[in-house]
Amino acid sequence: MKIKLLSTLLLITFASAFAQQAANRPTVVAGFPVNYNEDSVGTYTLPELLKTADGKPVTTARQWTEKRRPELLRLAEENQFGKMPPKPKDLSFHAFDDGTPAFDGKAIRKQVTVYFTKDTSEHRMNLLIYTPAKAVKPVPLLMNISFTAYNQIIDDPGLRVGEIWNKEGKKVKADKPTPFGKLNVEQFIDAGIGFATVYYGDIEPDFKDGLTHGIRKTYLKPGQTEPAADEWGAISAWAWGLSRAMDYFETDRQIDTKRIALQGASRLGKTVLWAGIRDPRFKMVIASISGEGGAALARRNYGETIRHISDPSRYLYQFAPNYHGWAGRVNDMPIDAHMLVALMAPRPLLLQTGSTDYWSDPKGEFLSAVAAAPVYRLFGETAPSTSATMPAAGDTALLMNRLGYFMHEGGHTVLPEDWQLFIRYMQKYL
Repeated sequence: MKIKLLSTLLLITFASAFAQQAANRPTVVAGFPVNYNEDSVGTYTLPELLKTADGKPVTTARQWTEKRRPELLRLAEENQFGKMPPKPKDLSFHAFDDGTPAFDGKAIRKQVTVYFTKDTSEHRMNLLIYTPAKAVKPVPLLMNISFTAYNQIIDDPGLRVGEIWNKEGKKVKADKPTPFGKLNVEQFIDAGIGFATVYYGDIEPDFKDGLTHGIRKTYLKPGQTEPAADEWGAISAWAWGLSRAMDYFETDRQIDTKRIALQGASRLGKTVLWAGIRDPRFKMVIASISGEGGAALARRNYGETIRHISDPSRYLYQFAPNYHGWAGRVNDMPIDAHMLVALMAPRPLLLQTGSTDYWSDPKGEFLSAVAAAPVYRLFGETAPSTSATMPAAGDTALLMNRLGYFMHEGGHTVLPEDWQLFIRYMQKYL
């Protein structure tokens, strides 16, 4: 099958226009200048990773797990992503396609509706799952969160036609092709790996007024019209939805729930990173081109910054309201991206970037991995050394570390060849 890139997705209106060509880099976004000059990133000191709030050094994996990690998790919740609610008591599942041969009998397909509330007329997501037909025991699985309905990105005539949110904030049938081509699911099946995906808009729409339609509205207190300062934004809502997919996986005997990886790109790269941090049931995260608010260091003034995210015309709704208070004083923020990366330790985490994705700051992600590496080494796991040089585009030298990093030649996208590298990474660590 000829595969075009699954240019995940968010290229629809956003970052790829900024990232693909150096000549087209914007110099001003939302009224704020954008820096692409390494000489102008500014000086900064990252907040202490291996020192507790009361000033004690962290020298063992146990100290990290029992003391420092909970401290940083609270800081990330309160200052960036917001607190999210637990598993809903009325969660339920309906497998409307409970096991159909697909891809010439190579795979078994399931389509499952996950209902978040007792009222099943809304607040539901459709989950698509493929597992290898020849598997004789539960299989590992890659869980992807997508910017489009799954029938638009996978070539399988048996898929339900989903609904997506259009630019006018209305739900419409996802019955038209996307410009991004199809994803080759068979490559996962051939490797003995299951594949699942869900459309993020089923959980929460991706626009300013999405709160009035998405799952977050069901958790607003009486009289409340907006989340409190430390409550969840849309990214946390999408991450919460991924945990509800995991709740379903735990009911499916064909899936090995101790070997499930998450993958998403751009804002969904931020989402899977946060989902993996919050839900340790996910044993691996592949965060693609996650940039500012994801794996790229916020204190580096390069490409997108919190100022650009926090402008009212842009992405306020994706983060906890507290996050935007740091836009003008990022050096005072108690957290930075290296802490998010470290919060995944010791589980495998792969950061995938693009060499011309200047808006997302691939070097900022590399430096974040280097700064987080000491935590992985507390557990005896492989990670970039503190003296590591940033790999050139296409160089796989750091790919297979447990804390891995890979930069393809290209921009804000996931390329067909990237998926093969993800499979290699999964085969090593799952």
